[in-house]
Amino acid sequence: MKDKTILITGASGGIGRALARSFASAGARVVLLGRQSRPLIELVATLRAEGHEARLVIADLLTTPPADVACKAINAFGSLDGVINCAGVQHFGLSADQSAAATAETFAVNTVAPIQLIQALLPHLQGRSEAHIVNVGSIFGSIAFPCFATYSASKFALRGYSEALRRELAGGPVQVHYVAPRYTRTAINSEAVAHMADALGMHQDSPEAVAEQVLAAVLHKAADTYLGWPEKLFVRLNAILPRLVDRALIRQGRQMRPFARRHLAESN
Repeated sequence: MKDKTILITGASGGIGRALARSFASAGARVVLLGRQSRPLIELVATLRAEGHEARLVIADLLTTPPADVACKAINAFGSLDGVINCAGVQHFGLSADQSAAATAETFAVNTVAPIQLIQALLPHLQGRSEAHIVNVGSIFGSIAFPCFATYSASKFALRGYSEALRRELAGGPVQVHYVAPRYTRTAINSEAVAHMADALGMHQDSPEAVAEQVLAAVLHKAADTYLGWPEKLFVRLNAILPRLVDRALIRQGRQMRPFARRHLAESN
């Protein structure tokens, strides 16, 4: 990644923070985008102290026009060679209990914001000799999980957009990568989700492990990357035999409901 400049959204914590460190360590100049200034300022200072080139852009993808975000990101170092869309939100609970505002926010952050940012950046990226668009999705974007209905749907949409865009841009300088982590230990998960993951024995990854897989996907020009076993197998099974996967997830859904109800009670 030497001499490459990469924009990372959602860089203030979790996977985004790990991505900043991973890509900077690989030689990239990183532009870190997020809403919270303090953690970004601290991260940029840390990266610079380690000898890396890093700059920040403070912006809210829901309120700042995508063209303005794109302009600020490009101007940080004068050009961009890629964007990693990592910002995201997650709402856990039964569909009947989710508010309209929470549903709208899920799609706005997880689907609409990255698509609009890509659209704003594409004219610039298509002028580079090689460029990368990385959309960080989720295993839930291929296997729809109970109690995560809107989150799953938002990631399904992002996966579909990534696939269509890859086909649209084929033969040009811009490569499109979709990376789908499984459960990752980050602050995006509420306390109830973390307890549920432990109780059900869900496989868990660290943000650093996910970041290394994202970097590998870019370096090896991988189109789609699904993290974890047996999650990779279930992605394939769900595409071919979804009714077979139904049985396992309906059973798991019954185990998840008490955690969802407890989460709702504690939230209220």
